[in-house]
Amino acid sequence: MKNYLFLSLFISFLFIGCQDSDSKDPILLATSSGNINNISVVIDNELWEGSIGEALRKSLAAPVDGLPQEEPMFSLNQMPPEAFSGFVRKNRLFVKIENGEAGRFKIFNDPFAHPQTGVVITGKDSDEIINQINKNSDEIIVALRDTEIKEKQRRINKSLKDDEKLKKTLGVSLKFPTAYRYAMENDDFFWIRKDIPKGNMEILVYAVPLNQIDRDTSVIANIIKMRDSIGQAHIPGPIEGSFMITEEAYAPYLFNSKVDGKFAYETKGTWEVKNAFMAGPFINYAVRDSVNNRYIILEGFTFAPATAKRDNMFELEAILKSAKID
Repeated sequence: MKNYLFLSLFISFLFIGCQDSDSKDPILLATSSGNINNISVVIDNELWEGSIGEALRKSLAAPVDGLPQEEPMFSLNQMPPEAFSGFVRKNRLFVKIENGEAGRFKIFNDPFAHPQTGVVITGKDSDEIINQINKNSDEIIVALRDTEIKEKQRRINKSLKDDEKLKKTLGVSLKFPTAYRYAMENDDFFWIRKDIPKGNMEILVYAVPLNQIDRDTSVIANIIKMRDSIGQAHIPGPIEGSFMITEEAYAPYLFNSKVDGKFAYETKGTWEVKNAFMAGPFINYAVRDSVNNRYIILEGFTFAPATAKRDNMFELEAILKSAKID
């Protein structure tokens, strides 16, 4: 009987040990650590200095769309494989390069800590590894960014501002920190802002009829026209007759996206103030609310001259993506 019990326990432990790391119970894992949008890149020093490292930097440290100055999508911290142990394995994001095996890649959820996303890329030689990086770059970036959006939202949720006014007026709930304040509110327009050391971070929430954006095939032109009319009506500049508009020199980026499970146009670009020297990045979601025949407009923009803005805009993106629309 004792031998049978021992054998049963042994088989059970063996089975558990062979499970994929994705199945680990988060409760049993250590809490992950690391700055937002910071990746540990586990790769031999020689490979990092060569073409593989260049391919990783080109993919993961590509410039963020819509910022006035180039800033990398992720900050990369390289370390050799022997250094990837102990506390370092708790970093929330890591990408590991393994040379000598057949070319493949895999995304792991919570392999050593929670929450954590790890990417392992293998190949028999440099060309095969680079091919895996280039071929799977989009999927890798989506997985890493999703992890960071959720982590940023988790941190934001620790101290939330009351959004009851938004719910009652526009039927929109939004999770944003108590560091923000309501700068303007009326029946169809909300302006929410946060002071930062060298400027401000701003959120706009309002609604427009579906046909204001869908009137024809020129979606980006209609969104620009909408933004500029809102700027003229509600966002004045520092001198009389000045107001916020979409930068005229360069067209914004336009993507299809989703917010609260609903289709949304995502627009990224640069705003400026007409007749004044002020500018900065913005991100805008036009969320289609077909039930109520409207688009809910969620916009975040930053004014912070001569400073990096990636992290500011990422915070605004995380806030806007938390929206729930009744």
